[in-house]
Amino acid sequence: MSSVIQVDQVVKRYGDFTAVDGVSFSVARGECYGLLGPNGAGKTTLFKLIVSMAHRSGGSLSVFGLDPEREGVQIKARLGVVGQEDSLDPDLDVWGNLQTYGRYFGLGGPEFRARCRELLDFLELTEKLHMPIMALSGGMKRRLAIVRALVNEPELLLLDEPTTGLDPQVRHAIWKAIRGLKERGLTILLTTHYMEEAAQLADRVGIVDHGQRIAEGSPAELIQANLPAYVLELPVNLQAEGWRPGLERALERDPSEGPAPRLEVHGDRGYAFHGGEGRLRELLLERALHGAQLRATSLEDVFLLLTGRSLRD
Repeated sequence: MSSVIQVDQVVKRYGDFTAVDGVSFSVARGECYGLLGPNGAGKTTLFKLIVSMAHRSGGSLSVFGLDPEREGVQIKARLGVVGQEDSLDPDLDVWGNLQTYGRYFGLGGPEFRARCRELLDFLELTEKLHMPIMALSGGMKRRLAIVRALVNEPELLLLDEPTTGLDPQVRHAIWKAIRGLKERGLTILLTTHYMEEAAQLADRVGIVDHGQRIAEGSPAELIQANLPAYVLELPVNLQAEGWRPGLERALERDPSEGPAPRLEVHGDRGYAFHGGEGRLRELLLERALHGAQLRATSLEDVFLLLTGRSLRD
């Protein structure tokens, strides 16, 4: 598959601060690629470089084989962009926003109006056709922003944290729509804080931290490469003597292939990772671990392992 986005050793500095420090990745045609990272990791800066909103300090970057710094207008004509802010016109209703936005691309007429109605139906907004923007809920505004980004029939859709702050029902509705777009072959670049969102939607993810890409692969590949397949999450009484060595010895009794068993403690929670679900289930029953939960290792576990659990501003 040909690359729609190609990023090679890209650097972006703001004075003495390096926001992006030699990042490389590519997005293949028809792929959904997820960029994950803590606050300040460099995701939004990369997003801005791709959509010609910032100039890079080094490296090379191409979109559709074009350079965003020299050929930004041609690139933007082929993009659909949903930023963190919806930027809908509050003085217009739903239909007015779509018609006005279409004019930026020289779009109008019966075929364009039919496409707008099809997209509104796709995102379940048909009944809101003439509703003022200020009367829409946050979830409706977000879905309308996606509709607006699709009216020019883009070859590449850029989604910058598309479901942040939305309730689970709206989030799942948007995920359903994005999966539908993937089935149609649309290429998608997604930035998100939600690990479940990346696991649900992305074919591959790149984890960035401190301006660098520190891991890449499918969600399943990242889990398999970094942690055992299962985790026993349990409440920990840090005053109780002897619980940790005993649990560590129990984990070592049945070593598994792949990443080695590990035991982590963060605050009042313990995490026992092991490749054998049966061994962890035995521990759960043998030790009567009240409040414990046995589950499959998730992309979020990998993300926290690689980027740490400290709060970021």
